[in-house]
Amino acid sequence: MQQAIDIWLSAASFAAIDRQLRTHLSPTDEIRCIFTAVDRTLLRLPWHLWQFFEDYPQAELALSLPEYSRAAKTSTVTRSHINILAILGDQQGIDIERDRQLLAAIPNTNLKLLIQPDVEQLTEQLWQQGWDLLFFAGHSSSRGVGRIQVNPTTSLTIEQLRYGLKRAIASGLKLAIFNSCDGLGLAWDLADLQIPQVIVMREPVPDRVAQAFLKSFLIAFSNGRSLYGSVRQAREQLQALETEFPGATWLPVLCQNPAEVPQSWREWRREPQPAQSLPDREALLRGDRSLRWRFLLAGSLLVTGCLLGVRSLGLLQPAELWAFDQLLTLRPPEAPDDRFLIVTIDEADIQAQNASDRRGSLSDAAFNQALEKLESARVIGLDIYRDFAVNSNLPQLANRLRSDRRLFGVCKSAAGADDPIGIAPPLEVPSDRIGFSDFVTDEDGILRRHLLLLSPDPAASCTAPYAFNMQLVFSYLAKARISARFSADGNLQFGDLILHRLQDQTGGYQSIDTRGNQLLLNYRSRPPQTIAPSVSLTQLLNGEVSSAQIQDRIVLIGVTAVGSQDIWFTPYGNTRSQQVAGIFLQAQMASQILSAVLDRRPLLSVWPQWAEGLWIWGWTAGGMLLIRWGRSPLHQGLLMVGGLGFLTGACLLLLVQGNWVPLIPAGLGLMASGSAVVYRTSTFRR
Repeated sequence: MQQAIDIWLSAASFAAIDRQLRTHLSPTDEIRCIFTAVDRTLLRLPWHLWQFFEDYPQAELALSLPEYSRAAKTSTVTRSHINILAILGDQQGIDIERDRQLLAAIPNTNLKLLIQPDVEQLTEQLWQQGWDLLFFAGHSSSRGVGRIQVNPTTSLTIEQLRYGLKRAIASGLKLAIFNSCDGLGLAWDLADLQIPQVIVMREPVPDRVAQAFLKSFLIAFSNGRSLYGSVRQAREQLQALETEFPGATWLPVLCQNPAEVPQSWREWRREPQPAQSLPDREALLRGDRSLRWRFLLAGSLLVTGCLLGVRSLGLLQPAELWAFDQLLTLRPPEAPDDRFLIVTIDEADIQAQNASDRRGSLSDAAFNQALEKLESARVIGLDIYRDFAVNSNLPQLANRLRSDRRLFGVCKSAAGADDPIGIAPPLEVPSDRIGFSDFVTDEDGILRRHLLLLSPDPAASCTAPYAFNMQLVFSYLAKARISARFSADGNLQFGDLILHRLQDQTGGYQSIDTRGNQLLLNYRSRPPQTIAPSVSLTQLLNGEVSSAQIQDRIVLIGVTAVGSQDIWFTPYGNTRSQQVAGIFLQAQMASQILSAVLDRRPLLSVWPQWAEGLWIWGWTAGGMLLIRWGRSPLHQGLLMVGGLGFLTGACLLLLVQGNWVPLIPAGLGLMASGSAVVYRTSTFRR
């Protein structure tokens, strides 16, 4: 059993608590460990077998229900003797005379014995003023509800003695000892009455074990040892009986009301404290405050550990990506990128072309005429598939495609079994001016990542290693004498700017395909279609576009017609009416890189995992501290809402600066820890 308990408590979810306790506690400290659980079955486990109690000989455990409060106390009369009410119940099959003798031998006590009393006698005595200790010896049971057999014909529940017991607790009752069988049910019923402490036996107990425990406990406690220390000493002294009664040391257990501070025997007698003991009292108070801080630290670490574990399994990824999208939409707007001009081809532009000459969305004649209009452009990108040869009637177009170093075309990479070949590039455009058009989307179909390069399949129709948008970037920057290279760790680099590619378990992503070289896509505009000035193909061909709009710009030509297959969902909307044509997204991606290189506009990045863990823990612990300031549940709720608002604002500010930090995990940590504080304080007030 010892080994099984140690293996169970060595789990990662509990290890953080154990580690923090051992970090802040000393083996010489007198430690009170209170175990609580909603499931009362867990409280029956032999927690004292935890290795912690072996390593800390001054520690002892107590059990508690999760809901507790401090009973209101009436004024009590100062006295020098301890008042004990002892109930000696049904004696059938047991010897309780020894219990009476042990109680009578305690010095400086007023002992009132009730031998097999009836209900009236017992109730009358409970209403008397000033009992310090309530003792019961006899038969008891916790089957269904706790019962004590007060005489051969009468068994009583705690509920039947409720008002008398409440009066005794209010008048100063500090401890109840049930030296009887199976007493946990009695302890839980007494806990509902806010009794400070109860000592019971977990299971049926032999006479010799019960009497040996009572003797050892009373001697230790009355001689000045603390309540917890006396219970541990008396419990461990039962080991001498375990050859005859196996498991004897498991039976006694202390049940504690956490709202009460255990008192010593001297404090029970209300003896004047010597002057030199006052600093010890102050030290005790400081120790209690220190324990509360340690509990706060351990609780926040436990919540953080659970959140990090859940996050690593990918269970928070959909929520984190949703929050990321919402923050993107809240950023302040940016001006369009005037380095670009987008030529769109909609349904009207397609129908305006000669149908007999057109293959697809752009006829050779219209394409050739458009290139003539774009002579002053710096780079031209055709985001239209042309896996066929130029019409033989337009040799000048074929020559342009072969020789114009400003012109770039697209192809589509193979996509596994669904598309094992892909789409070939324009036949006349050299391979060094071809880029793949592929995008990578997340499981929800939203485009949040920028694929820069990949390892192509040499057997596919498209063998371009670089994205179409990156080919445009390379050409534009080459004219500014800025070239790309690979850093030592395989990242693409322009000057001192390194494009750190995404790794698995990065930011809110916990399980994604990171093949190739990918970045987070830092959208420039809202909505994405406003990334740059745009004109229609018809306007360009009719001479309605001025040379100033074309001069030294990157001109992108692509299809925006209804029914086009090149449409995508973005963080700015996931309905069909909000889908964005691929030509605008190509511009977004090219603009992202150019703006980072030339304008120092930040790329989106994430913190290391250890930094994100500290961030989540900070908000979890901060939530506990913040909510503790609340004077009422309403005030605490408002503080929690304010904390979440401040967290959202901080995440938005950091995102504007290029840092994607965890919002959902930190918010859950703040709410979990804050809710625990609200629950605990409201329970204490009740």
